[in-house]
Amino acid sequence: MDAYGDGGFRLEGQRFEGSIIVTPQGLHPWSVAVIGDVAVASLAALTDAAGTFDFLLVGSGETFARFPAQVQKHLESQGLFPDMMATAAACRTYNMMLAENRRVAAALIAVF
Repeated sequence: MDAYGDGGFRLEGQRFEGSIIVTPQGLHPWSVAVIGDVAVASLAALTDAAGTFDFLLVGSGETFARFPAQVQKHLESQGLFPDMMATAAACRTYNMMLAENRRVAAALIAVF
């Protein structure tokens, strides 16, 4: 993650507007503006990539927040146990884990 803020992210020198999901299989736009908007269907890129990563980081926006209960239950039923944190912390942690050659995915809500 090269940068975040102003409603998007910069990854590998390219700017992406809005929230994103990043897995070892690629980057996907994520049509979520706040954590309460997350629905099971919006996480298909993560569940489709299950098995390609060992850690799932979730950047919940400006501040820490949790997924809605049904979303959390669905992820856990798929063997995915997200580490929830504010987006800034999630970006830093994602970069650190990549530098350590860990298999990591991230779902990041854009901040302004």
